[in-house]
Amino acid sequence: MTTDHPYVFRFSASEPNRFDGGELQGAHEQNFPVLRDQEGSVYLIHLEPGGIREPHWHPSAWELNFVISGLARWTMLGTHPDGTYHNDLFEAGPRDLVFAPRGFFHYFENASDTEGLDVLVVFNTSTQEPNDDIGIVGTLNSLPRSVLAASFGVSVSAFDQIPDEIKPVVITRRHTGTE
Repeated sequence: MTTDHPYVFRFSASEPNRFDGGELQGAHEQNFPVLRDQEGSVYLIHLEPGGIREPHWHPSAWELNFVISGLARWTMLGTHPDGTYHNDLFEAGPRDLVFAPRGFFHYFENASDTEGLDVLVVFNTSTQEPNDDIGIVGTLNSLPRSVLAASFGVSVSAFDQIPDEIKPVVITRRHTGTE
């Protein structure tokens, strides 16, 4: 039975957003009306080999990440009840569930150089991605180069190659430095 129903979202019929490094498809209140005022959204992320979900954090949402296939390498940075920062590095494979607390800086990348990675992400917000997503590129570009230089203890010229456009990147790809 393929009859449309208001409680069914067909990812297979949804056009993904394509990026260098992968794709993003989402069910949120704008394209799945049943989610309106429900504080929930779901995204399917596919990362090609070398694909990276841009380092980011969500100021008003946590997320659950279910690895469907492939191997994800994670980095998560956040404060903890003991008052310390923890920079957690780990891998998650098929059928693993990873929780990213609200406000924690995090990202994941495809750990394989040959296989794709598929992750289903559930948010406790109905907001369309990336409207509740503050990425590293936008963050760096919101600060004057002189403030970045002072914070990192380097010269202002160290930041000359950072693109100066503030826009969401969402998904990218590892670069070898020779491109």
